[in-house]
Amino acid sequence: MVSTASPPARTALRPTAPAAGDERLTGRLGEPEDHRLYRRMRFIRRFEETLLALFEEGVLNGTTHACIGQEADAVAVMEHLGDVDHVFSNHRCHGHYLARTGDALGLLAEIMGKEAGVCRGKGGSQHICAPGFKSNGVQGGIVPAAAGIAMAGQLDGSGMVSVVFIGDGTLGEGAVYETMNMASLWRLPLLVVCEDNRWAQSTPVEANLAGGMAARFEAFDVPVREIDSTDVLELSEAARAELDAVRAGGGPRVLLIHTYRLCHHSKSDDERPAEEIAAHWLVEPLVVHGRRLADADRRAIDDEVELALAEVVATARNLP
Repeated sequence: MVSTASPPARTALRPTAPAAGDERLTGRLGEPEDHRLYRRMRFIRRFEETLLALFEEGVLNGTTHACIGQEADAVAVMEHLGDVDHVFSNHRCHGHYLARTGDALGLLAEIMGKEAGVCRGKGGSQHICAPGFKSNGVQGGIVPAAAGIAMAGQLDGSGMVSVVFIGDGTLGEGAVYETMNMASLWRLPLLVVCEDNRWAQSTPVEANLAGGMAARFEAFDVPVREIDSTDVLELSEAARAELDAVRAGGGPRVLLIHTYRLCHHSKSDDERPAEEIAAHWLVEPLVVHGRRLADADRRAIDDEVELALAEVVATARNLP
């Protein structure tokens, strides 16, 4: 069912593995939760916008897939992961990586093809290999790998959870269902986070997906929590509950988030109705959560994020 409930009461949620990096981007020690969550989403938003600007400037080559509008999903899930847990992502991976690691310089240098990049400049925008984090641009291809790591964790008794982010377009890939079959049979500690941004590139989901999304997982006896929200607090509570259930030995679970991608699929390919996009800008994550902050506090965080990212860009430009 799609969630229609009011946002949950705010509790003292704290990540067990705080993102590393500049605290102006990831959050200051003792900072109020509302401020920290806003800061982390603002960090991802401005990183992606900066990246697109660098492409326009001609500094970057190839392509990239920004997650503008989906920042709350990444932050909400990473709030509840520990050092032992593993995250897998896809071609739209920047928000997931930044929320997990806080490593703005390593990611930007990687996309620039620099030696100091997280993969020495060889992975680019889509293919990241870092401790506790892997991403790959092959649709569905990362899901079996996520299940394999979940199985390894189950066998060695580490108590880890494997989390894999997929999109609605990936639901057309057979590898997903082969994996869900085995994950369910073996009760693997796997959480699938399906970000339904309502469009597969420039095709509306109703034009390329038959049946229900949740039903596809439920066919393998995998529980699904379905939520339609851009509120980071509501999403955080849902992610916490699902991860707790996986850690308790309940087997694989799915967090199905109906979200929206405010930017184009890649750098310039967007055939969606302009009025539809405009309507979603009114309820995007930073607007929804930003209302909980005083104007002065929000502006102060914005300024700090802007300064920190400007320093990251200047450093990255000068790297060999």
